[in-house]
Amino acid sequence: MQGKIVKGIAGFYYVHVVGFGIYECRARGIFRKENKKPLVGDNVEIEILDDKDMEGNLVKILPRKNELIRPAVANVDQALVVFAAAKPDPHFNLLDRFLVMMEAKGIRTVLCFNKEDIAGESRITELKEIYENCGCRVIFTSALKKQNIEEVKDVLQGSTTVVAGPSGVGKSSLINLLQSGVKMETGEISRKIERGRHTTRHSELITLNEDSYIMDTPGFSSLYVNDFEKEELKYYFPEFTPYNDQCRFHGCDHVHEPGCAVKEAVDQGKIHEIRYRDYLEMYQEQQEKEKRRY
Repeated sequence: MQGKIVKGIAGFYYVHVVGFGIYECRARGIFRKENKKPLVGDNVEIEILDDKDMEGNLVKILPRKNELIRPAVANVDQALVVFAAAKPDPHFNLLDRFLVMMEAKGIRTVLCFNKEDIAGESRITELKEIYENCGCRVIFTSALKKQNIEEVKDVLQGSTTVVAGPSGVGKSSLINLLQSGVKMETGEISRKIERGRHTTRHSELITLNEDSYIMDTPGFSSLYVNDFEKEELKYYFPEFTPYNDQCRFHGCDHVHEPGCAVKEAVDQGKIHEIRYRDYLEMYQEQQEKEKRRY
């Protein structure tokens, strides 16, 4: 029987099997021998030990299409990144770092600006201008007024989605609205999983329907992992793509080089200066990191 791990705690893995519910499973010793650790989000095969108590063994981890380190989760289809349009004002550099990380991992991103109801028209226009060419779908919501929640629900359908964002942006309120009306055959989740909730924060997938899951990620500012070379960074800014091959010098990094088509596009307002400024900061950071390495 196949299912998806929705939570792992204290050596137990809770596997959602469509149409049956959640089975509490132990991982076979072979995973330890092969140094394989099951992750939340893994698609797995289980054998049923007890149908009544919904217990089983985890016998096989199916191939992963991707894997995040923080949070530790596998098979992510997309990220829903939530920032406030106002109160607090968006921290662009933090946001752009996360977009770069998802781009580097090949994970599509939906950018959600919450608190639309208290942001002025000029702020909404500014955010649209900055991110209109960033390769993400951009949605404006108000969890308080329940505006555009259905649009967000639509983009979650049929996907495993990591939900991320800094504190104070209304992320928890949004997640609660996304879960509203969720009906799911869960089986009887054991006391062990309940007890675990009150001790440590664990990665957990929330099942919205039979093939749609969301996962909240705490510690947003610590998510960024730049495990790539500085020369790769330009490829993680989708709005640079039309200009990457138009520069005077082949392999232009769009920093100091003359005849740079990306810098010209910034000057002409085709690439937003905030995005380019954050690119430069990340590039220089990576340059310093590589210097220390050698």
